[in-house]
Amino acid sequence: MTLRGASEEEVRIAIRRAKWETAKLGKLKTKYRFDFNKVSLTNQKIYKYKTVEPIFADESDKIVVITVKVYYSNE
Repeated sequence: MTLRGASEEEVRIAIRRAKWETAKLGKLKTKYRFDFNKVSLTNQKIYKYKTVEPIFADESDKIVVITVKVYYSNE
């Protein structure tokens, strides 16, 4: 998550605010786009937006994050 440029708080916001969708193997996913206007950690280019896409399981007592994808864009 950190190596891809997402913070724990961004993952929490994405899970709380965005619509959940079905993912593979009974997991769930969601996407949330943040205003960014910074240099990305992956390629040192400036991007306007960062989309955080957590893949997770909704268990009875907690949400378990499996992985997080991060996409940067200017559109």
